[in-house]
Amino acid sequence: MQKRLDALIETTVTGLGYVLWGYEYRAHQESALLRVFIDSEQGITVDDCSKVSLQIGAALDVEDLIPVAYILEVSSPGVDRVLFIPEHYAAYVGEKLKIRTRTPIEGRRNFVGILEQCDTATITVQVEGNSYVIPYDVIDRGRLVYEMKAQPKSKGKRTHE
Repeated sequence: MQKRLDALIETTVTGLGYVLWGYEYRAHQESALLRVFIDSEQGITVDDCSKVSLQIGAALDVEDLIPVAYILEVSSPGVDRVLFIPEHYAAYVGEKLKIRTRTPIEGRRNFVGILEQCDTATITVQVEGNSYVIPYDVIDRGRLVYEMKAQPKSKGKRTHE
């Protein structure tokens, strides 16, 4: 089923002119959640998400790939984007990430720190002065941590007219 779902989502999204950033599929006993992230050079609007959602929903109904009731969500990756593949991680070396692993690494499963480096098999995250090497195959979820930068205060005088 996974390969068929991959193909259906990729074909639908790219066929509509968007880039598939990635997707998450979480199956439960009586329901499922399919979250699809799309992108484009022009950015993503609500209308873009709606268009892709309608097409994927129709294709899923025809193919009957999800055997239980499901929720389909389509959105842009956003500023706190989920990272799916090594190329995503490579683009954000030096940035702050939040990583959750399926199994513990040195006694912990949650990491919030700076992505120091990555290769085809692992990432290295610095957390509170310690570096942790984490294989991609144990990452349950990785995402950017968005931090607002404070704007400098204006030193100019206000004039009233």
